[in-house]
Amino acid sequence: MPSARPKFFDSALFAPAMKLVTRGHVALFRASGGRVGRRFRFGSAFPSGVPVCLLTTLGRKSGKPRTMALLYMPDGERVILVASRGGTGQHPQWYLNIEANPKVAVQTGRRPQPMLARTAEADERTGLWRRLVEFYPEYGDYQTWTDRPIPVVVCDPIHKN
Repeated sequence: MPSARPKFFDSALFAPAMKLVTRGHVALFRASGGRVGRRFRFGSAFPSGVPVCLLTTLGRKSGKPRTMALLYMPDGERVILVASRGGTGQHPQWYLNIEANPKVAVQTGRRPQPMLARTAEADERTGLWRRLVEFYPEYGDYQTWTDRPIPVVVCDPIHKN
């Protein structure tokens, strides 16, 4: 049975608090070369923690780099992201940015890697979604909290020739 959406997610203070927490997370991750902040939520369900990456997009309006700390699922060389925004009815800003410009940088360790982001479609999304919910079950709850289909984003490395 899915959990109920926490009431504080809809608080006027939630978005500004999350922005502040994210800025601190990004700063710690960068300053430590990924040694601090690369895992989230240790516990019995996640003994080694869920992996966290830094995603840098270009703001679709400002053109400025915007960096977010996000959970990700590794998939070979690819990085799989979920544009859940905690199960709210709106897409996260980073997702809107990649729709406008799919060239991103993803940092899972010491250095960012250039990647091309795209939204998984149809059968690919279905298969990835199943794996993502096994990987991080809260994604299943998030989907029950919103009417929008939560996008699954595939980031493929850009290899230099």
